[in-house]
Amino acid sequence: MAARTTCTRPGECDHPTGERCSAARHAGPARTPPGRAGASMNRPAVVAHLSDLHLGAHYRYAVDSVVADVTAARPDLVVVTGDLTMRARPVEFRQARDLLGRLPGPVLAVVGNHDLPLASWRRVVRPYHRWHSWIDADPQPVRRAGPVTALGLNSMPRWRWKNGRVSVRQAGDVVRVLGSAPAGDIRVLALHHPPLATGSAALIGRGRLLDAVRDARVDLVLAGHTHVPDVRFRGGTAFVVAGTATSRRLRGTGCSWSLISVRDGHVEVRERVLGPDGWRAGRVSAAASSAR
Repeated sequence: MAARTTCTRPGECDHPTGERCSAARHAGPARTPPGRAGASMNRPAVVAHLSDLHLGAHYRYAVDSVVADVTAARPDLVVVTGDLTMRARPVEFRQARDLLGRLPGPVLAVVGNHDLPLASWRRVVRPYHRWHSWIDADPQPVRRAGPVTALGLNSMPRWRWKNGRVSVRQAGDVVRVLGSAPAGDIRVLALHHPPLATGSAALIGRGRLLDAVRDARVDLVLAGHTHVPDVRFRGGTAFVVAGTATSRRLRGTGCSWSLISVRDGHVEVRERVLGPDGWRAGRVSAAASSAR
């Protein structure tokens, strides 16, 4: 457990003055061990994909049990694609920080639309302050874990309430970071808003992002936002939308998360579904990747 100490960033944390906190609160959730396991594909690369926790509007039993279920999968990387909180309140970020700290590391988390203050002056002048203070100070985190290189994008601009956007610069960063990943690595892109959504839910900058995904030979694009699990294979890339892992905001489906394995160009996505007796196996989607 991280050493407890008096906060060294008074005025920036949202906890009450004098509360003792861990330095990890400001460091972000990355716990990448020293060294690389390399890109050997003797075993599959395993990614646990959670999304839309909505802590503050969650099922306690889902929160209490999901850590053990994810840990049992022994993932190389855990990705959480946004909406960790319900209304971006300090108590919800505290719960999110605690949950991320109990997941097997390393962990990569990205901002969702619910992680920005809704009706507050903070949305105008400090929209990402609580996220940076409690979750990750890096707006565009990179994780390298075993045979996986992953990049997280913030697709939630403060001037939009729900739908997302990817800028020209962010699309260029996808090519720069993932396009230069070590040969043989599984290349993972994570953002909150699904790039393949259309109509009123379409991501602004969708075309430029999909071009970047192709140019960088990305294997997995992970997203959330809809609370409905979805897997599509396009141009050799698997686009995976995870359901809501812990929240009460169900949209015709139960709580779920996605367990993804990649080996020798073959991608398999297994849904983990929460039932009365705990987490169990759900739908399986699989396809060969031709992104390389």
